[in-house]
Amino acid sequence: MLAIRLQRTGRKGNAHFRLVVQESRYTPTSGKFVAHLGSYNPHAKQLAYDKEKAVYYLEHGAQPSESVARLFKSDGITLPSWVKLSTDKQRSVKNADKLRKNQTPEPVADVAAEEVVTEEAAAEVTA
Repeated sequence: MLAIRLQRTGRKGNAHFRLVVQESRYTPTSGKFVAHLGSYNPHAKQLAYDKEKAVYYLEHGAQPSESVARLFKSDGITLPSWVKLSTDKQRSVKNADKLRKNQTPEPVADVAAEEVVTEEAAAEVTA
């Protein structure tokens, strides 16, 4: 069975991906692939690939990975009915009351009033 996957390239901390069609039993890092469709740069969100080839392989049964399916869908390629995208997870925040944005702001002290009080106290001490 063929799979459309992202194959990581690039140096440490600066990932780039190749969009490849590969036999599903091989790992993406094996280097063996059937066709090279294009590339994806996640830092600049740039996707450059051959749409005709991608549609051809999808029509002939190549199974896209989850990330490739999301990229294709966002780029406007109609995915076959048998490709199932997982729904976005509902994320919850633990201890939401402890977040800074949910805490009441502390009252700001009036600095000028404090200086006047300290000057008067200093005058009383000297007198």
